[in-house]
Amino acid sequence: MKKITLLCIVCLFLLANTCNKKDKVMSGLVGKTWLHSYEEDEGDTLVYRPNSYDFPPSRGRTGFALEAGGVIKRYDIAPTDGLEEQEGQWELDDKNNMVKVKMQGDSLPPQNFAFEIVSLKDDVLKIKQHHQ
Repeated sequence: MKKITLLCIVCLFLLANTCNKKDKVMSGLVGKTWLHSYEEDEGDTLVYRPNSYDFPPSRGRTGFALEAGGVIKRYDIAPTDGLEEQEGQWELDDKNNMVKVKMQGDSLPPQNFAFEIVSLKDDVLKIKQHHQ
């Protein structure tokens, strides 16, 4: 009986720890507007920072915002050098830290893509983008 109780406690601890990790990533990612800090890219790893970051001068920056409820807003550079907003849907695939995105309408770049969350700490988001 003691072994079963101990096993149950260990399982609950592992489950709680897994949920906390996902919640921490989601709370740090959702609800912010992330802009591409292309100066900091490392190979195929793209770096994003919150729009409140003091970026060096640039002719424009692309970015996105993930909202609760699965709405993504992607920001691309508009012909007038402002930002052009496109809306779509997103979902998190917990198994491999992938965010899967499906944009609405005839959006460019591609409508369906995914990105892997490489790291998120100290308001620095690093991702690897995958086109589907």
